[in-house]
Amino acid sequence: MNIEKMQIILDKIKEYDKIFIFRHFRPDGDAVGSSRGLAEILKATFKDKDIRLQNCDHSDYLAFLGGEDELASDEEYRDALGIVCDTATAKRISNQKYSLCRELVKIDHHIPIESYAAYEWVEEERSSACEMIACFYDTFKDQLKINETAARYIYTGMVTDSGRFRFRSVSGETMRLAGVILGVGIDTDTLYANLYLKSLSEYKFEAYARRKMKFTEGGVAYLYISNSMKKRFGLTDEEASASVSLMDSIKGSLIWLAFIEGKDGSIRVRLRSRFVTVDKLANNYNGGGHACASGATVYSKKEMKKLIKDADALLTDYKKNNTGWL
Repeated sequence: MNIEKMQIILDKIKEYDKIFIFRHFRPDGDAVGSSRGLAEILKATFKDKDIRLQNCDHSDYLAFLGGEDELASDEEYRDALGIVCDTATAKRISNQKYSLCRELVKIDHHIPIESYAAYEWVEEERSSACEMIACFYDTFKDQLKINETAARYIYTGMVTDSGRFRFRSVSGETMRLAGVILGVGIDTDTLYANLYLKSLSEYKFEAYARRKMKFTEGGVAYLYISNSMKKRFGLTDEEASASVSLMDSIKGSLIWLAFIEGKDGSIRVRLRSRFVTVDKLANNYNGGGHACASGATVYSKKEMKKLIKDADALLTDYKKNNTGWL
């Protein structure tokens, strides 16, 4: 925990009357939860400040949390403090007008790749950016206010980015801060229903996808989801991307990959693993992320096959030189 960096960020927040908050495009629960959670804390604490979410896309899956604020004019950015949550590189920021802000803050838990802000608080060992926002509140709770809405946003990101508190990044501190946020008061029944209930068409797709998944000789599980498959089952890109979780409990398969065809011909890749790390593999294919949860992009079936081959080599080498894996 870096109290000095958190103090600098709090001082900057106090200094500015206008604060614009950003996150990465194609947002997940942590990106939405951390940006919205921080915004709600600041609105509750500093009622006279102009605090707005400034993002250019949205998540259908997380629509129950609310929409984005209207985009500001270019001129309005010039006297604003920008805060970017859960975003490792500048090119992944949803609204590229972030650069118009007078000063910029980065709050992130990804493996550091790029420095793009004047003030950066990065803790890659954290399970989520939402855990960092929870820590920020808890550290300065004598100066900051929180409400049920902010707590719901933050807890959403903590739950989703930690795999419901199952991933290796979860620590005792994670659970302590989750307790702090839960203590504010959250309707977890409704929250979990929104996050995890599925439509009948999704169940039918999952049954179909399990028949279609393939395995390399070394044990890499992978699944390709075409645009025609998405259309057949009425899937959004987010629902198709979630299919990576269908392969997360297969013994001996320590790496699993979901390839989702895009309308522009690109293929989005979601890489997940158990024990073995995959972030460096993702880095080689226009991506990156966490040790066991990363994303990438390939632009042809040929490139997809090369990624699968590299993943197989990585897993084969890991199994050869390590014991205790399942």
